[in-house]
Amino acid sequence: MQPLESRIHYKFRNSLLLAEALTHPSLAYESQRPHFDNQRLEFLGDAVLQLIVTEQLFRLFPDFPEGRLTKLRARVVSRRALARFAMAIHLGDYVLLGKGEEATGGRRRLSTLADAFEALIGAVYLDSGVDKASELVLRLLETEIGNMASSPEERNPKGELQECLQAIQPTAPFYRIIGETGPEHRRVFQAEVAWMGLVLATGKGKSKKEAEARAAAEALRVRVWETD
Repeated sequence: MQPLESRIHYKFRNSLLLAEALTHPSLAYESQRPHFDNQRLEFLGDAVLQLIVTEQLFRLFPDFPEGRLTKLRARVVSRRALARFAMAIHLGDYVLLGKGEEATGGRRRLSTLADAFEALIGAVYLDSGVDKASELVLRLLETEIGNMASSPEERNPKGELQECLQAIQPTAPFYRIIGETGPEHRRVFQAEVAWMGLVLATGKGKSKKEAEARAAAEALRVRVWETD
């Protein structure tokens, strides 16, 4: 369990909570321990995540109406987004699966990853309370929420691209600024996005984040990884 604790920078006081969070129902069924799996912690973690993300968005966007905040929250806590956060910490490597689930690719299944991520948050909440759980959630979701704060439009091309690529290989795309033009007050940045040594696309914008978002959108349009 220690490698996962190192990845998330959190040490469990009660290691049984972590074991429970990582136990898929398929293993519980095969081991004839039906009451020891991560489903209850998943239920709790879902509520904890909703609260933490809701409060953070409420603070970040004081002028947004309820409907827009709801859409932003849905983007952060969707099953696909949670699976992506799980991939970022290689959570699938630590999930304990039954033999049948393992054989059918359960370790990379979106539902398995999302459920385990929620269960992990629920376990941290029980182990140390809401402050530590909030600290962990905001650290793991920092990039997603940061992108949202700088560009709160409903579409998130950087998130979409990462999700798409990590479904193939759990390696995140890499962005770099390759050029700047224009006077100081009207700077135009050019960004490049690459993945697994392959340049996917470039994009321009009035800020570095905008340039990266446009590069991601272009990468999603041309999808060069499918023809390489």
